[in-house]
Amino acid sequence: MLVLTRKLNEEIIIGDNIRIKIVAVNGDRIRVGIEAPRDVAVNRAELQARKTNSPLTPVLAGRCEESVDLGASPVPSDADTAH
Repeated sequence: MLVLTRKLNEEIIIGDNIRIKIVAVNGDRIRVGIEAPRDVAVNRAELQARKTNSPLTPVLAGRCEESVDLGASPVPSDADTAH
């Protein structure tokens, strides 16, 4: 897994046509904007797990047009990942 640190309004680009932007930070919650082609499936993992009755896995499926608040999860700092 690649772990990146981003600030408000900074983006991550995947391939040539997927952009992920940090659009808001409020305490331990972040708001992420995703631009992707219509044929690329994007969904929250917990919704996919509920649809398939499977444990939570990092899966992308379906298309989500809504704005979603994602709870912050523990992410190792640069010091934790240095070798």
